[in-house]
Amino acid sequence: MVPHLVTALTGPINELEQRILDATPVIERWFRLEWMEHTPPLYCSVDIRNAGFKLAPVNTNLFPGGWHNLSPDTLPLAVQAGQAAIEKICPEARNLLIVPENGKPSSFYLASLVRLQEIFRMAGLNVRFGSIDPAVKRSQTIALPDGEKMTLEPAQRTRYRLGVKNFDPCTILLNNDLSAGPPGILEELHEQYLLPPLQAGWSVRRKSRHFRCYEEVSKRFGKLLGIDPWLINPMFASCGEIDIHEPSGGECLRTNVDALLTKIRRKYKEYGINEKPFVVVKADQGTRGLGMMTVRDVRDLDAPGQWVRGKAAASVVPRGEVIIQEGVLTNERIHDAVAEPVVYMIDRYVVGGFYRVHADRTTDENLNALGAHFVPLAFDGGAQIPKPGVRAGASAPNRFYMYGVVARLALVAASYELEATDPDLQDTD
Repeated sequence: MVPHLVTALTGPINELEQRILDATPVIERWFRLEWMEHTPPLYCSVDIRNAGFKLAPVNTNLFPGGWHNLSPDTLPLAVQAGQAAIEKICPEARNLLIVPENGKPSSFYLASLVRLQEIFRMAGLNVRFGSIDPAVKRSQTIALPDGEKMTLEPAQRTRYRLGVKNFDPCTILLNNDLSAGPPGILEELHEQYLLPPLQAGWSVRRKSRHFRCYEEVSKRFGKLLGIDPWLINPMFASCGEIDIHEPSGGECLRTNVDALLTKIRRKYKEYGINEKPFVVVKADQGTRGLGMMTVRDVRDLDAPGQWVRGKAAASVVPRGEVIIQEGVLTNERIHDAVAEPVVYMIDRYVVGGFYRVHADRTTDENLNALGAHFVPLAFDGGAQIPKPGVRAGASAPNRFYMYGVVARLALVAASYELEATDPDLQDTD
C-alpha cells in the first residue's frame, strides 16, 4: 500500500483520482501479480507532475539521492521495506557496502548517504561506504554541517569480491549512476549481489527505453481501470545521435517535436483542455536536469542554433541522443511557489516523498534546477486510509495514494527495463 501523507493539493478530487481510489483492491492485486513475475529495483525515486487533467511520471531515478529530504516520521517505513528487500535478496546478510558517487561530494549528498546508512543499519546490517573513485586512496572521516560524521573508505577488490578493509559484504548497494561506464572493479563479482545491476547505469540506460516500457505498463493499467492511458502517460519520441550544429543535425528534432506537439493538441482538443501544449527536449542519458529545454512551437527550432539560446543555453547538450517528451504542467504550489511531488520506494514499497519547490520557475518548466528546495511530506494527523466511494468534503481522500500508484507503475516499468537489458537473460534467448 501507500502511506497516507499530506499533499499540498486541496479542493475536490477529479474523475481520475476517484477512479483510482475506487479501484484500490483491483490495483493492489494487479501490483501483487506483477511482483510475482518481475523483480523491482532495490530502490527508486519518481518525479511526478499533476496537471489536474493528467498525472504522469516525468523522471525515474534508479540511483536516488535526497533521502535526507524525507520526513523522519516515515523512516520506519523505509526500515521495514529495507528489511523485506534484504530478506528476499540475501537473508543471511550481515554486511552492506554502499558505493557512492565519484568526485567531491556536496554536504547535501553526504547527508543523503548518512540517511541511507541509517535505514539499512536499523534494518539489521553493518553498513560502510566504499568509494570506487581512484582519487580516494585512504580512509577519511567527513564532518557534516548537522554534526553527523561519515567515514569514506577506498573500495578493495580481491579476485572475485569487493569490500573495504576488514569488511566483506554480502550485498553492494550502488549509489553511483556509472555515467562514465561500468568500471572493472565492479565487474565479474561472484556470490555478491550488486544492486542496482550494472545495466542500470547511464552508460547503458536510456530514458526512451524506460518510457517505452512505461507506455506498455500504462496501456495494461489503463485497460484494467477502463481509462485512457494518456491520462497517466507522457507521450514521447526520440532521436538517435544528432549534432544540431550540422546543417541536417536538427531535422530529426524538428520533425519529432512537430509530430509530438500535433498529437498533444489533438488530446487537448479531445478533453477540452485550453492550455498551450509543450514538449521537453532532454538528453536521453544522464541525470540532474542536464540537457533540458521547453519547446512550445516548432518554429523555435527553425534557426540553426536557436534552441540552445536563452536560459537553457548553459545546460542543453547540443549533440548526442535526445528524447522529446510531452510536457506535463504541475498544478501544485507550496507558499505560492511551483512544486512537484517526488515519491521514494524501497523494493516494491512506497516509503515517503517530498515536494521539489522552485519559486523562480513556472508551471511548465523543469524544477530540478539550481534554486530548488525540498519540503518533506509528513503523515496526515488523521492517519486515515483511502475510503472507496467517499467524495472530498465528507472525508479527506488520500491524495498521495494516486501518486504512489503512478510511482509504482514507473517502478514496474523499471523492472521491465532492467530485464530487457540484462545480459544474462539475453544470453538465454
